[in-house]
Amino acid sequence: MNRRLLHIAAWIGSLISIVLLTAIPSGCGIYKLNDATVPDSIKTIKINFIENRASYVNPQLSPRLTDRLRQKIIGQTRLTQTNGQADWEINATISQYAFSTAAISGQQVATNRLTVGINLIVSDLKANKTDRYDISRSFDFRSNLSFTQAENALFDEMLRTLTDEIFNRIFSKW
Repeated sequence: MNRRLLHIAAWIGSLISIVLLTAIPSGCGIYKLNDATVPDSIKTIKINFIENRASYVNPQLSPRLTDRLRQKIIGQTRLTQTNGQADWEINATISQYAFSTAAISGQQVATNRLTVGINLIVSDLKANKTDRYDISRSFDFRSNLSFTQAENALFDEMLRTLTDEIFNRIFSKW
């Protein structure tokens, strides 16, 4: 009797698998991976160097952010990176890199904040369309840290957060 139940269970499992596979739409029109939406007609992308035009320049931020963004886009989409003519072209500028006070406790600074602002331009050269986005992220740190110490402590978080934000603006439109 147990063998018969196992046979029936295997048959039902196979039937469910077939139904689920036939119910999944065939990827016509839009490609989606990790919430990255890319139209089928878009095959190549050109990611230009992210320029730093902020009044205060962290010399490591532009090259490392550019590299991280390129890695993320190539690793999480089917797009091919090119330095020539591309279907999409990405231009970005670091427009703000500023320190400010975030919180005061007992008439003393308790928390400081580093704010990074980026202007992003996404050009769809096939559709002759350009989208512009302003991205701004703040990173709080303890007031007992110098600005240099804070930059060093926050650097990996800044790269990760800013890369994710740029990626989401390009591919998820949020």
